[in-house]
Amino acid sequence: MQTPQRERAESAARQEAAQLTARGVYAVALTWVDNSGITRVKAVPTTRLAHSARWGVGMSPVFDVYLSDDSAVTSPHIGGPDGDLRLFPDLNRLTVLAAQPGWAWAPVDRYRQEGPSYPACQRQFAGRMAERAAERGLRLRMGFETEWVVTRGGAQKGELEYACAGPAYGMTRLVELSGYLRDVVDALAAQQVDVLQIHPEYSPGQFEVSIAPSDPVGAADLAVLVRETIRAVSLRHGLDALFGPVVEAGAVGNGAHLHLSPWREERNLFRGGDGPCGMTAEGEAFLAGVLRELPALLALGAPSPASYLRLQPSRWAGAFACWGPENREAALRFVPGAPDAPEAANAEVKCFDPAANPYLVTGAVLAAGLAGMEAGLTLPDPVAGDPALTGGRPRLPRSLTAALAAFEGSELLREALGEPLFGAIAAVRRAEAARFEGAAPQDIADATRRRY
Repeated sequence: MQTPQRERAESAARQEAAQLTARGVYAVALTWVDNSGITRVKAVPTTRLAHSARWGVGMSPVFDVYLSDDSAVTSPHIGGPDGDLRLFPDLNRLTVLAAQPGWAWAPVDRYRQEGPSYPACQRQFAGRMAERAAERGLRLRMGFETEWVVTRGGAQKGELEYACAGPAYGMTRLVELSGYLRDVVDALAAQQVDVLQIHPEYSPGQFEVSIAPSDPVGAADLAVLVRETIRAVSLRHGLDALFGPVVEAGAVGNGAHLHLSPWREERNLFRGGDGPCGMTAEGEAFLAGVLRELPALLALGAPSPASYLRLQPSRWAGAFACWGPENREAALRFVPGAPDAPEAANAEVKCFDPAANPYLVTGAVLAAGLAGMEAGLTLPDPVAGDPALTGGRPRLPRSLTAALAAFEGSELLREALGEPLFGAIAAVRRAEAARFEGAAPQDIADATRRRY
């Protein structure tokens, strides 16, 4: 950041701090998400917000090679005890936290001490990909669904007591936890998060909340804010919110499905064309680019060995590399939307889960879609029915090791991410795979379900 920018940020932060203090907010959580999918934090008193906006907050770069169990590896460009970064809060995203009285939150961009952008900053990666799209006259609307499992707090380590007993999608389950869910919706609304729907999901104690779309960086910011809000509300109710890819081996897991639509000016490229399901040629090429790159994208969107316990056929997880209109078994579900609501047409990437860093996901999916447009790709025939039963469609990688091989072979993602970030991600994935090599499925679930 240049000195004039920092001076302006300092002045704006001073005004924000005064308003926060008047509202009884005395500390600000500054977050980023590492390559293992863990949201990391430094916090400052509100009185230090202006200083943080001008000079940043120190943090070691080693966290980019941390694993989900807080052990660390190294990579060609990142690793070891040396060096420091500066965390600069994005004041445009500053939010008073409704479920954590006295606290506010802001995501950060990370810079080197001497000033230049840090090449492994995942949030700035998503921003760079959004800028690439803007240079082509495109903007992306994106949004994550958040799934989680609610258990009773205070249970013995490793034990689970689900907080409700009602059936999947059942009103009984909503009634059992209506006060809790009301507080989740209320907290999100107080934070100006636009909730589209909230409902019981398939697994025991599981729920899902969907929010309105945003830009790629904003969608990832909201994914972090929504998750931490759910966590905070849960704790205030004496409950635990579990965001791991699977809670119990053999059961349906938690997804973090990404919805997206590409736009040129005010036109949704997924509507009003002559392509499949009414897509324009550009919209089809974008989606075809994502489909082509899915095996490599899985190393970002399904980054844990636990992810592959979830990514099983016939569980609506998207285990096959295919697409289909309103097909919840396809890795890419196309949602045409109502005829009189062209803005509603979108695609849903179903194979991603909550262990993913959302900034890596939005940025990499955008890079893949843009590459599809540049190549003028077209989609294969859509899939009807369950591809596990109809056959003829390739499975996505069945393990983190296989997804990593596809990732390391992707020149597209290597170029988009840059060598420092690409190498750090590969090192973390390799170590996570080795950490759980030979482990029983339930041991993997036990070790990961509370980490995210």
